[in-house]
Amino acid sequence: MENMQQILSSLLPFIVLILIFYFFIIRPQRVQQKKHKEMIENLKKGDKIVTTGGFICEVVKTEEGFISVKINEETTAKVTKEYIAYKVEG
Repeated sequence: MENMQQILSSLLPFIVLILIFYFFIIRPQRVQQKKHKEMIENLKKGDKIVTTGGFICEVVKTEEGFISVKINEETTAKVTKEYIAYKVEG
């Protein structure tokens, strides 16, 4: 019985560290990933986005793995959904 208590008391700091790691790093990152995925899925024509490269674009058409965007009046391009940083509000 004393041996079991000793094992538990030596494992307790590791368990606490794992819980702290989960609640302060893993869980917030998953929440952020979920919000980003929802934002990308809800993009529609006319929305303004910023790519990870810093381009501010307007959504022209959404496709399966890509989004067609208008960079300026003459230029359109396709951007993969992974490279969309955020949606510009307003």
